Parts: sequence; structure tokens; C-alpha cells
Amino acid sequence: MSVDNLSNHTPRLPSLNGLRAFEAAGRHLSFRAAAQDLGVTQGAVAQQVRALEADLGLALFTRHARGLTLTAPGRAYHAQVASAFATLIAATQTLKPVARAVTLSVTASFAARWLIPNLDDFTRRHPEIDLRIVATDTVLSFHADGIDLAIRFGQPPFGASLDSQLLFVNDLIAVAAPSVADGGLTAQAIPRHVLLHDSLNLWPGFLRDALHIAQPPSGRNLRFSQITLALDAAIEGQGIALGAHFMVAPEIARGRLVQVHPQCLHDPRGYYLLSRRGAIGPAAATVRDWLIRAAAYPQSPASGGCTPASS
Repeated sequence: MSVDNLSNHTPRLPSLNGLRAFEAAGRHLSFRAAAQDLGVTQGAVAQQVRALEADLGLALFTRHARGLTLTAPGRAYHAQVASAFATLIAATQTLKPVARAVTLSVTASFAARWLIPNLDDFTRRHPEIDLRIVATDTVLSFHADGIDLAIRFGQPPFGASLDSQLLFVNDLIAVAAPSVADGGLTAQAIPRHVLLHDSLNLWPGFLRDALHIAQPPSGRNLRFSQITLALDAAIEGQGIALGAHFMVAPEIARGRLVQVHPQCLHDPRGYYLLSRRGAIGPAAATVRDWLIRAAAYPQSPASGGCTPASS
């Protein structure tokens, strides 16, 4: 049989983009999540799935206000399509092995203030690991979002299915640019400056419990959605911010910030490393162990100090 005759008898396959969109949407049961997975818009995924359904002449999904469900034919087709993609991936990896990938979810402020400045050490030690960092304050699902490890601010318990390891305590100190408070400030002088707030809104507790100012005078305030933005504003001389000692220590050591008062406030919450209990692979374990070692590395003695508030 000639090649031409063979091609005439080979069934035409649907669009590969349509199959990829269908596989991702069926896995997440959400066009939005599938779009994030594929790096395209939600509208593009929905359009590709509609085109695939038109090509096949049947509905693969039932659409609901809160998501999708697979129809009976869609469920059977999805199992085979997903298996076919898994076979293609396995065959490709046999020819071209990829680096061991680990997905780490962290808050944006933690990523900016501690993780990124320390990543050079990790990449030098573990070039074989493809570390993928997802910086978000949104709570993600380890299973649904493909997260291997997460670093979150809070306090245990975090869930029966998760192991937690404390990386950093949250000892808060007041910091400002040297032009604002070089040489320090008295407790009474601090509220007369611009106070830089973040979403945790810890200034009232710091003034009350660390500085023993029960009713601070009304002053000027700037409010930011993230800790790192408040600290950036402090570096630029726009006021006084509160920051965890481990986050601000490098900036103090560089001379970009100074601690304006020796008192600190111990927050019972902290920054914890989370992983699935009993379900961590060797590459994720390597990242976990590096994070624990790096967090335990002592700060520079020039990085400031913390005198816990007395009751």
C-alpha cells in the first residue's frame, strides 16, 4: 500500500491544542485553572474545548456556575487522552531527561526579603534541581496545584495531612532609614513620625505592648498590602516600619535601615515550612533540608538586636 493510500485511511485527529486544553480542563474541572496551567487565557481554553466538542459532535463537559463536570463520554475520553499525554511525556523524558523539579510556594514578602537573596547558595549546591517558586499570599492546594513545599506565616496546626517545621520566629522591630532616625528615637517620639503599616496591622500592638504607649497620638500613616512594600518605603526614608528581625537584618547590616528603638515584640506566629506528611520525594527533601539549614545560619552581629518587651 502506498503512502498516499495509507494517509487516506488514517483517521483525522482533533487539534492538539484542543486536546491539551481538554486534558487540563478535565484534570482541574475548571477553565480558569487549566488556563493557568497552560499559560494561556481562560477564554482561549474555553474556545479550544468548544471547538473540540464541535469536531467530535458531542459534549465533553457540563458547565456549572462553580465549575465543570465531565459527561460520561467526556470522562471515558479524558482517561484515554490523559494516558496518551503521559505516554508522550515518558517517551520524551527517556530521550531527554529533565532536571528534578520541585515547586515551592511562598508568600511574596518572604520571597523578596529572604528567599531570593539566599537562592545563589542553593543553585550552587544543587544545580540538578529545577526549583520552581510560586510567590503568592493565596492558600494553595498541595494536590490540586502541584505544590511540593510551602512556606506560610501563621502558627500550628496547619492541617492533619501536613508536617510543619518552624523556620523563623516573628520578633518585630521598628526600623527606618538612617536619615529618619540615626541614633535612635524615644518611645514617645516614634508615633510622631509617619508609621508604615502592612496588611498584618501590627503597629497598635507594638506601641502598646513593646513601647507601653496605651493611647498613641493620632499621627500620619501609610498603609501597604505587603510587608516588603512597607520596608521599601522605610528604606526610601518615608517613615518607620515594623519588620521581622530576620527580614530586616540584612538591610541593617548594609546600613540601609537602622533599628530606631531597642524594644521588640514577639509575635506567637512564625514562618513555617510545610510539606505533605509521608509524601515527599527525594528532590523535595533536598530543598526542605537546605531551607532548614539556611534558616538556622546565624545573622551577622552587625545586623541589630532585639530586647523583648517586659510585661
